[in-house]
Amino acid sequence: MASQDRGPLCYGACIMLLAGIFGGILFVLLIIGDWYQFTSLRPFAAQYGFGIARRRDRLDTLSRQSLLNQFGRHGAIVLPHGIARWFGAQEVISLRPSYQLFSMRFRTAWPLKGTITVQSAGAGVELYLTKRVPWSSGLLTLIWIGLVAIGTLVFLVTFGVDGGFNSASGWALALGIAGLGALVLLFGLILISLAYRLEDSRLMQVYQELQDVWRNQSSQGSGPL
Repeated sequence: MASQDRGPLCYGACIMLLAGIFGGILFVLLIIGDWYQFTSLRPFAAQYGFGIARRRDRLDTLSRQSLLNQFGRHGAIVLPHGIARWFGAQEVISLRPSYQLFSMRFRTAWPLKGTITVQSAGAGVELYLTKRVPWSSGLLTLIWIGLVAIGTLVFLVTFGVDGGFNSASGWALALGIAGLGALVLLFGLILISLAYRLEDSRLMQVYQELQDVWRNQSSQGSGPL
């Protein structure tokens, strides 16, 4: 009888194991697909990504059409540390730092790219830059923070309902768990902040290079013949 009962249990365990493996593979493929869309320079991915910050700049004495004409026939400007591509259908410029497979530069799990809209403003133009991260990076970060915070609170509430605060040792354990949860959250927030500063500096470097190209080509075009 014991061997007969063990058969369905083993079968169920195998099914659960296969489902877990399949779910893990699917999860990895979704992340890979999300990052592929994020780094792609094709029209369908022009504004792909989760917007986390915005910036506005003004370029005087430059017209919108003169800036767009500098993208040339292929609609792209290759920069020293990235690339900018103009998508006419969406009327947006996609700005992306270089992503090299075997680069020696450290990469984080929160890469940034930018989308720029150009609007005429009197004698010049205004640039509206939106900084974006992959959806998977943003969602996984929010889920992780939520799990740590909610998990710590649930433990403390359950611990209190079960009478854990009725003794000094219980209070010590609760304070230890609360402190550990706070430290994990603090470490995670510091890590995210440092990663954002690093990736933001790379994106802003490319953004400045694009503005320099616009200014230089415009000044050359307006020079003496």
